[in-house]
Amino acid sequence: MGTRPADPDLAAVTRLSAGARRWTGLHCGFLDEPAGRADLPVTPRVKALLQLALLRRAWAKADPADPDLAGVAATVDRVWRSPDHPRLLAAEPRWARQFQLMYGALAPPGPAADGPRRTVLAEAVAGDFLTPRRKSPYLHLETRYYAELAGVPHRLADYPELYRISRLAGHGDDRPLAELDVCNVTHTVFHLADFGFRDPGLDAADLAHARDRVRRLTEQCVRREEWDLTGKLLLAQHCLGLDPLSTPSGVAGLRMLAEVQRPDGAVPGRSAADRADAGADPVTFFRASYQSTLVVALATVVLLHRGQTVPASAGAR
Repeated sequence: MGTRPADPDLAAVTRLSAGARRWTGLHCGFLDEPAGRADLPVTPRVKALLQLALLRRAWAKADPADPDLAGVAATVDRVWRSPDHPRLLAAEPRWARQFQLMYGALAPPGPAADGPRRTVLAEAVAGDFLTPRRKSPYLHLETRYYAELAGVPHRLADYPELYRISRLAGHGDDRPLAELDVCNVTHTVFHLADFGFRDPGLDAADLAHARDRVRRLTEQCVRREEWDLTGKLLLAQHCLGLDPLSTPSGVAGLRMLAEVQRPDGAVPGRSAADRADAGADPVTFFRASYQSTLVVALATVVLLHRGQTVPASAGAR
């Protein structure tokens, strides 16, 4: 007889979430420690800190009383107060303006970070950056989302129009699923739905189309044991009004993540193919596990915030 665990219930997902949150809260400070600054490349570290700030925002909205949030909040607060951090945002000129906009949008509440935030935002929005000029559909949507979050005026298209020109919307039934990039699809959904805190604003036909692609991509990523992408797709399902604890692909994805999670809460790699060895040194293990564990923490903290489930459909805003 097989020994496959039972399908994950709410208690199992709560345990998965608690482990991922605990590990992230305990270890995220490495990003701003001397060893982390010495051992991690600048641009990936900046991106990791922006992801941490995004997690802090969602976590504080969904479960502000969780004691494990303290470690994440402390790291974000310290970095956003640092006078040295803003210059790191421009270390890679190709991404500087986008990172600056995200930094301004994701600043923690309170006056301590307000001075650096205002300076960085002023650099980010200078010139024609907040116009559609020369932006891909995805970058246009991402810029619109963070400009809105930062509260800065812009001349970018509205969300329904940006969905209509997205790769997700344009993927016809006659096209292979392999043409879709999972990160592009999931972040398109995240930006439309504010990572699960608002209705995505899609009409019934667009919603059905997006759900179909996300479910099929989830099935594919579970088959391939791609842990990081599966976590993103579980959150995308939720953002589209699906319940990953009930959809077959969502159940399979949650079961897979629960099976690979270590006792300390880490998801030890982005996929089975690049699982960190049990004997890996701490820096190597952190670099392998940080992204996937943070994604699981983000996805599950939103999934478990039952009071804000996204409606099944709504008219486009």
